[in-house]
Amino acid sequence: MTIPVALEPAAHVPARRRAAARVAVGLARLLILLPPRRLRAVLTALRRGARPATAAQALAARQAVVTVSVRCAGQGCLQRSLATVLLCRAGGGWPDWCTGVRMEPFRAHAWVEVDGQPVGEHDEVRAFARTMTVPARAHARKRR
Repeated sequence: MTIPVALEPAAHVPARRRAAARVAVGLARLLILLPPRRLRAVLTALRRGARPATAAQALAARQAVVTVSVRCAGQGCLQRSLATVLLCRAGGGWPDWCTGVRMEPFRAHAWVEVDGQPVGEHDEVRAFARTMTVPARAHARKRR
């Protein structure tokens, strides 16, 4: 049995931004093949030197990604979220990248946030318990 999926609507995206979004989608397609620990390490390295993204920047990146990729406009949440952070990073910013699960019914999801607010997501994302996050700012380490 297949679950029907409503694709996210496409937005008007300038040609240059479309090209950058396609590159981000392609790179994200490669990143989804990595094991979780390696993926976190790669994203943490990519985040270095980036300023926190604004909600508007993250939403614009997400809209560009879903406009150029049917997979990202549908059920490809991991690829969509990765492409979104990569496109933000290309502009010098970084939103929080998150993954999580919920138990009833079981589902896994990946998304981006800015200031603790999910970007472009339905309210149901708040029901997910986070399993991995690469935040916009590195947490200060405690001195011993």
